[in-house]
Amino acid sequence: MALAVAIQMDPIDTINIDADSTFALALEAQARGHALFHYLPDALTLRDGRLHARGRPLEVARRHGNHHRFGAYEELDLAGVDVILMRQDPPFDMAYITATHLLELLPPEGPLVVNDPAAVRNAPEKLFVLRFRELMPPTLLTRDRDEIRAFWKEHRDIILKPLFGNGGAGVFRLRPGDENLTALLEMYEQIQREPVMVQRYVPEVRQGDKRIILVEGEPVGAVMRVPPEGEARANLHVGARPERTELRGREREICAAIGPTLRAQGLVFVGIDVIGDWLTEINVTSPTGIQEIARLDGVEIAPKIWDAIEARIAERAERRPA
Repeated sequence: MALAVAIQMDPIDTINIDADSTFALALEAQARGHALFHYLPDALTLRDGRLHARGRPLEVARRHGNHHRFGAYEELDLAGVDVILMRQDPPFDMAYITATHLLELLPPEGPLVVNDPAAVRNAPEKLFVLRFRELMPPTLLTRDRDEIRAFWKEHRDIILKPLFGNGGAGVFRLRPGDENLTALLEMYEQIQREPVMVQRYVPEVRQGDKRIILVEGEPVGAVMRVPPEGEARANLHVGARPERTELRGREREICAAIGPTLRAQGLVFVGIDVIGDWLTEINVTSPTGIQEIARLDGVEIAPKIWDAIEARIAERAERRPA
């Protein structure tokens, strides 16, 4: 099964080839004989109902400083490719949402978009998780300062997060007696109109925030991200240390609870975050972690993702009328 695969992502020139999940997916697709094309999200153009993008054929190689080669620019008729990987990084802003709307206009018999653009639009990581609130630590979503103060008084040690941030940006921990709450809320109010997410601090984060990768709703690997000393955030972007880990019973329960919803919505490749016994986020936009899992555990997840994509392509072909 040789497929034409268009990758919608940020510039590939500056990625870290030892950490980037899209790069691992591109390598695996190329090894399977699929043809790769790359275009930037802002290259999308809709004209008279036809969606196309100015993109280039792409070859990749695991060579530092020389990890990709482009062909000449061409106009990609996106209805004519087999797979589109929507892999640009957040922020999950209006440009991101617009891109999902454009990809959703492709004909039903057209390419398989991974992850499904309508599902991505409806699943911001800090909002989608609220559908499974019984799996979460105590959580508040509000702009009301009095509500936040009352929550803080009840739980004493809290985390504040912007709804649509990424990579740990704008995440703060407030301990009892901290004098910065009002200043933080003023800052949030100046840069966003959305509510703030407030959660009870989970002290088990000192042992790590576990990123679990699910493919078609099934857990296939995990990596523990341990925050550095003096840092409340466990994001690899801010210096967290990846460590080998295994799935516990509670984490398998969480995956079993959310897995059917992920699969039903076309969310083929998902990363969830678990601290202690609690689910904190569901990442569907551009999940990371598969290269760290491969290095620490020897579990190659990119082939599992491509197996799932190819299976969906085969199912679609079988459903087409003869």
